[in-house]
Amino acid sequence: MALTVLMLARSRNLFAVIVLSGIYSILMATVLVALDAVDVAMTEAAVGAGVSTVLLLGALHLCKSEEARPAHRPWLPLMVSVSTGALLMYGAMGLPDFADPRSPIHTHVVPRYLQNEIEVPNVVTAVLASFRGFDTLGETTVVFTAGAGIIALLRRRKNGGSSEGGAR
Repeated sequence: MALTVLMLARSRNLFAVIVLSGIYSILMATVLVALDAVDVAMTEAAVGAGVSTVLLLGALHLCKSEEARPAHRPWLPLMVSVSTGALLMYGAMGLPDFADPRSPIHTHVVPRYLQNEIEVPNVVTAVLASFRGFDTLGETTVVFTAGAGIIALLRRRKNGGSSEGGAR
């Protein structure tokens, strides 16, 4: 994953960036499967590698395939990113150990979710099925609407360019 991110940061070819971001999403989905978050992994694979890649390729059709070089070195965004990363690492040091059964999330929140009427041993599935069903439906609607909007824009551009040229 780190190699993919480095290649993403160095590439100026936008097609390569789109393909590499799809590869990163697949690798992230693999990590999520290894962490036993299969539902989140399926969403990452479908949205991150599938729908996002198709939408970005559609948007790339409307613009140039090479990114222009910046006029100056982007030191301020680099410093903001590095300081944000350092703050996140500092904050993560205060978190309980990974999969610690005595952590607050496992002693207070998880039993409440698992005692719900849904008989699912996986906490992520129980939360998505019982508490976040409408939210997931809303996210699906947003992704579908974005895809339909991109298709409408691409069709309008193709048809609009050919019909205006023929009318004149």
